[in-house]
Amino acid sequence: MTDALFVVSEEGYWGEECVEPLDTLTAAGVEITVATPSGSPPVIDERSLDPEQVDEETVEHVREVHENDERLNDPIPVAQADAEGYDAVVFPGGHGTAWDINQDKHARELLRDIVEGDGKALVVCHAVGMLGFARDSHGAFIVNGRDVTGFPNEWEEGIVDEADRMPDGRKLPYWTEDEVKAAGGNWDAELDSATSVTVDGDLITARGPGSSSAAADQLLEELDIELQA
Repeated sequence: MTDALFVVSEEGYWGEECVEPLDTLTAAGVEITVATPSGSPPVIDERSLDPEQVDEETVEHVREVHENDERLNDPIPVAQADAEGYDAVVFPGGHGTAWDINQDKHARELLRDIVEGDGKALVVCHAVGMLGFARDSHGAFIVNGRDVTGFPNEWEEGIVDEADRMPDGRKLPYWTEDEVKAAGGNWDAELDSATSVTVDGDLITARGPGSSSAAADQLLEELDIELQA
């Protein structure tokens, strides 16, 4: 049995970026555990349930999973998770990760331990911002010298105002692309491509919601798992 841990935000995860990999890995027979920083159920970004932002079929499915999936509704605290118990750790994105997951020392330790161990890490969208802060066991930035993609500045400019405030009024504390580049990451969000998924060793990064499906498929490939019929 292959085991995966999903580390999901309590400050606002993007629905598709969690549900798409959750569905894909579940269909492939992967045993999934969900963790949040405090152990409370994750909170979804309401913008990811807005038909003006996302197609209605996706909205309906994401809402159903968010409300009814027992794994999402009964998470463990991140501090209780041990990377040695998982073959993969998935960090779905959403702006909320900037306030909790990316700044959570236990989440960053999980990322370090999984990429330094025998597992794989999939980091999506704004969760890629964690790479601007996460360090390896020698104190160096994990992302230094690695090829990565993630939520680009060009897209962020269309969301926040001139004071970096989100539509809900919260001030975005940093921009993903800026922090990852500052930590030494080789950034390419492949803005001319429909999807963007980058693999560098045991680290897989994905640009945003539209790359969620491709990212999940890539993770299965890296785990040598074929999707079950």
